[in-house]
Amino acid sequence: MESKEAVRPIYSELQGYLAQAPDSKIDPAINEEGMWGQYNHTIKELNKVTGKDYGRYELVPDENWSVSTVAYRQKLGGLIAKLYGEYFSDEVAPFAEMPSTIITQSQNQNQSLQVQLLLEVSDLIHEKMGKVKDGSKEKTFLEKVKASLSSVKDVSQLVTLWITTAHQLGITIEQLKTLFG
Repeated sequence: MESKEAVRPIYSELQGYLAQAPDSKIDPAINEEGMWGQYNHTIKELNKVTGKDYGRYELVPDENWSVSTVAYRQKLGGLIAKLYGEYFSDEVAPFAEMPSTIITQSQNQNQSLQVQLLLEVSDLIHEKMGKVKDGSKEKTFLEKVKASLSSVKDVSQLVTLWITTAHQLGITIEQLKTLFG
């Protein structure tokens, strides 16, 4: 049976990967099999340690043996958030950033607005999840977006998350308008 302490090294390793993940604006694709391959290997190790299946977080390269940096960051952030919820919810959240410098009032207000926006989006997703059929593309979309919200730092990343996830699932803009309309 899995234990918190058996999962901790893997949890820390994944946080290290996220800290070193390329910026999707600079590097839209990861062409090094070593980077995404090591990540997938870590998931297999996590599966062994926990006896659970975290395969949905594995990365599948495209025909050029590369993976989207956005997908890498989303899956990595989602997995870290899942592990936090399953094993470490009694500890400080992995995405709670402790500022090392004094934050000006303006920056503080911006952060408060971003947190408020993410909370409202999370509430909206929760509301919509109760109104869509289990197993539907829309339900999968809502689950994936909700799992990745903790990695979102600004509105631009939120919009990118929605569009990328919708595209991956074959959901059109019209379907999104209907879902959230």
